[in-house]
Amino acid sequence: MYIFGYGSLINRHSRLLTSRTGEAVPAVVNGLQRHWGKVNGSYRISPLVATVGEGHCNGVLVKVEDGSLAEFDRREKGYRRIELDPVDIAVSNNTGLREPIWAYVRAKSEPPCEVQPIMQTYVDTVLAGCLSISDQFAKTFVETTKGWHHPFENDRQQPKYGNLAGVLDEHLMLIDQLIADVRHPT
Repeated sequence: MYIFGYGSLINRHSRLLTSRTGEAVPAVVNGLQRHWGKVNGSYRISPLVATVGEGHCNGVLVKVEDGSLAEFDRREKGYRRIELDPVDIAVSNNTGLREPIWAYVRAKSEPPCEVQPIMQTYVDTVLAGCLSISDQFAKTFVETTKGWHHPFENDRQQPKYGNLAGVLDEHLMLIDQLIADVRHPT
């Protein structure tokens, strides 16, 4: 089976904090809109949230074993796991997906606020994963994610995101360039 990762699960190092997984294949899912939102009660930060409906978002299809699914369910507490229709998925190398494909979604969420802002180290982790695929993949991620205007905290000096992983120093300037236009539009 597969999980569609559209946030921190794009980052291989972050996934490994939960469980071993198979190869991650870049994909786009139609009918999911990714945005920044609070998951009340479960997080000190505002993570990425996908809602079913209009839009599309890029991410990765991650092969997982049956026994690992419960570990990912725990990681994604506050979300609901749904099965995606393969017809809504565009995969870069058509692997003939015949197994279930799951995604973690929310019916609705509150926008980030000063108490639960978008956290720089979370952004860094996600975009480091995107950059491991390609610069264009990272650019598409930024462009198709809604809500960059909400409260934002740069916690790079004292990380508050618990799954910070796989971020290299050479990623930081490129990450800052990628989000500059959406954080501070001209």
